[in-house]
Amino acid sequence: MRTVKEVSKLTGVSVRTLHYYDAIGLLKPAKVTEAGYRMYDDAALSRLQNILLFRELQFPLREIRDILDRPDFDPSEAIAQQIRLLELQYRRIGALISYAREIQEKGVTAMKFDVFDKREIEQYKAEARERWGSTAAYQECEQKNASRKESDQERLAKEMMAIFSDIGALRHREPADEAVQEKVAALQQFITEHYYTCTDEILRGLGEMYAADERFRKNIDRAGGEGTAAFVRQAIAAYYAD
Repeated sequence: MRTVKEVSKLTGVSVRTLHYYDAIGLLKPAKVTEAGYRMYDDAALSRLQNILLFRELQFPLREIRDILDRPDFDPSEAIAQQIRLLELQYRRIGALISYAREIQEKGVTAMKFDVFDKREIEQYKAEARERWGSTAAYQECEQKNASRKESDQERLAKEMMAIFSDIGALRHREPADEAVQEKVAALQQFITEHYYTCTDEILRGLGEMYAADERFRKNIDRAGGEGTAAFVRQAIAAYYAD
């Protein structure tokens, strides 16, 4: 058995995040002592490993929970996917290092943009989503997207970024400020109306993802200013503080 601090040190997952995973039913400790300390066994660590795998594949936390709780979930298949993804990432990083060294030694003589190409990795992630993404929220989103034109999807993406921009403009206020909380409510409503039913649990998971996932963080910070993604996470947490 390991304490929450020991698990955090072992995995690099913060204590706060482990507490949050417990709160949303994603990763429960094996037991809680009379003093209130969370204790994790090997089964819990194995589940955490799978959680981190699907986080690498950019799945929302609620979808990860639903996947891991499915009767047909195959851990060996999940590990095989993780290995393949890491191999793709390793190959891409190796190509980038070689290119950077070439520039360092010879200067820029020819532009080689292919080393920056992430399409193969993104295709692999899409295949993983196709295999595991059968949750109700994922299916609802797919159904709505299927009936939209590309121009409509672009418009909705811009409108969602506008909401993040509005939240970013309020970063000088407290996350629990009424004006900030109104924007959080607007974000939840927007997702529900245009993508999938954004339950409270899903919104909590999105808040964590916005701050933790590099791609989302960069896009949100670009829309609302540096630190907006982290502020959105704090604002969503405050939204459910009561």
